[in-house]
Amino acid sequence: MDEQKKVILDYVIAEYVDEDDDIEVDLDTELISGGLVDSFSMVSLKRFLEKKYDISIPDADASPEAFDSVNKISALVDRFRNQ
Repeated sequence: MDEQKKVILDYVIAEYVDEDDDIEVDLDTELISGGLVDSFSMVSLKRFLEKKYDISIPDADASPEAFDSVNKISALVDRFRNQ
C-alpha cells in the first residue's frame, strides 16, 4: 500500500470507526454507500485532504461516488496533485 492510501485509510479509521465497532475497513470498503461516512463527514474528509496535500478539490468533483472508497479518494487526490 502506498503512503497516500495509508494516510487516507488511517484517517478514515480514526475519524469514522468507533473502537467498539466490529468493522474492518480496507482500500475498497464502501464508505458512503456503506453508511460509514455521511455527507457532513465527507466535507471534513475533503478539508483534511486539501490541507494535507495542498490541493483544492472543486465541489463538483467531491461527489459521493468519488469518496466511496479509499482507492477512489486516492485517485481523486492524484488527479488534483498532478494539476
